Amino acid sequence: MKKLMLAAAGGAVLGLVVTTQVAGPLVAQEADQNSSVYEQLDLFGDIFERIRANYVEEVDDRELIEAAINGMLTSLDPHSSYLSPEAAQRMRVNTSGEFGGLGIEVTQEEGWVKVVSPMDGTPAEAAGIEAGDFITAVDGESVLGLTLDEAVQMMRGPVGAEIIVTIVREGEAEPFDVSIIRDTIKLTAVRSRTEGNAVVLRVTTFNEQTFPNLAEGIEEQVAEAGGIDNIDGFVVDLRNNPGGLLSQAVYVSDAFLDAGEIVSTRGRQASDGDRFNATPGDLAEGKPIVVLINGGSASASEIVAGALQDHRRAIIVGTNSFGKGSVQTVVPLSQDGAMRLTTARYYTPSGRSIQSLGISPDIIVEQPRPRPVDEEEAEAGTPRTEAGLRGSLENDSLTEDEIRQIEEDRARAEAAAALREDDYQLAYAIDILKGLNALGPLSGSE
Repeated sequence: MKKLMLAAAGGAVLGLVVTTQVAGPLVAQEADQNSSVYEQLDLFGDIFERIRANYVEEVDDRELIEAAINGMLTSLDPHSSYLSPEAAQRMRVNTSGEFGGLGIEVTQEEGWVKVVSPMDGTPAEAAGIEAGDFITAVDGESVLGLTLDEAVQMMRGPVGAEIIVTIVREGEAEPFDVSIIRDTIKLTAVRSRTEGNAVVLRVTTFNEQTFPNLAEGIEEQVAEAGGIDNIDGFVVDLRNNPGGLLSQAVYVSDAFLDAGEIVSTRGRQASDGDRFNATPGDLAEGKPIVVLINGGSASASEIVAGALQDHRRAIIVGTNSFGKGSVQTVVPLSQDGAMRLTTARYYTPSGRSIQSLGISPDIIVEQPRPRPVDEEEAEAGTPRTEAGLRGSLENDSLTEDEIRQIEEDRARAEAAAALREDDYQLAYAIDILKGLNALGPLSGSE
């Protein structure tokens, strides 16, 4: 009995020693961390006061503090930032579908401003700005060392005013200047048209108007074609689409899916994750879909392409996408400002992250750069046929209706050839739909 009591007492003493030796350092470590944080805050206050007192020019206290906050956020990743009240208001305007500026989506890379994509129908597109261009100066003033928001502010100004941006482009030996006239940017989120028997849906951005525009465009084009049976399929053109609202990416994906996961998000904590699933109903009514992407397709565009690719609902054509696989949450702050903070990564239905990798097309199709063709080269390329020979016999075996049908087919072929010269990737996508339609519905074996 005495031995048992001694053993129990020894165990209690040992437990006390272990608890003291383990818990003691943990408490001390936490205290040291808190002390270090307060020391750093004291250091910040000391630097702030010294700048106010001794800097060569008088400084604005608010601007100093905002710069410090923004520096803290931008040090995390390229997409986190502080939004001043003015910037927060601009962001709200952007997501509503109308804003002022040049019409380019930009990011920051190694201190330079990089163009993600020019927006359709904007001054930047008209001036020839391309995805992948680097903007190194605005009106002769370098943007190196500026935050992304500061660089954007330099590019914004009164509507109608000229701005000169200095561009560095891959393949060009020297930087060059581009003159752009600022304008009010009014975005039509989705433009729809019919090429041959294919409905082309050009999605330029993901704002609050995207899904309504998409649904309306599909309905109009199908009605003009005389019904879905007269449609080969749909081309969803996401090239140079910089993204936008996550909710709209989910709605657009859902428009072509009947069931299954569209995208999942995973945050720092397991409870922060979320999944978005498709609901019954396919606006394309099972018709084939080709999705076009390129290096300017980012964020929400990649969510749509990844969802349709993983569900084998669409063939992805083009070049590798941008590779932005993170989700930003806009947190309202006091004084009407806001914080854009990266809070999660998103994953395609198969569980893959596209962060820094992008979506790989099922069929890689480069967009060839146009080259000038002189008249002699054009004449040399004109093919000679029997019909073009002097005195050739006429075809007497065709009726007028058959001749008319041949002429219509020839006109469609010529239009397709013209499109191939103008937009090779789009023409390729339409050819895929035409080929799939020619096969007809696949019959299962019994």
